[in-house]
Amino acid sequence: MTTLIIDAANVVGTRPDGWWKDRAGAARRLHEALMVADLPYAEVVLVLEGQARGGVRVGRDGHVSTVHAPGEGDDTIVSQARLAAVRGRRVTVVTADRMLQARVGGVGAEALSPSWLLDQL
Repeated sequence: MTTLIIDAANVVGTRPDGWWKDRAGAARRLHEALMVADLPYAEVVLVLEGQARGGVRVGRDGHVSTVHAPGEGDDTIVSQARLAAVRGRRVTVVTADRMLQARVGGVGAEALSPSWLLDQL
């Protein structure tokens, strides 16, 4: 089984579309796009932090699970990657953050860029 974990702040931040004026709305739009996307992953985990948490409730909608980070999202992303790896899943994290890429690599996850995900959507 495969799991895709998305650093929502990093993905949303790659497009200069005014996301900084409405972080919750940007998170909601990303979630909606993920809901209809045909991604090659059995499970998709969307990690939200800060004001973006107001855009999507915690929980599972179809194949997309939303997790609210209590602070910075990086620690939550690493925890989610570790949890999926321990459950025997093949884990991929979407982020352009090189420090985060190294951290998730340490728990056995691979990393893809936000542009890869946006091309899929």
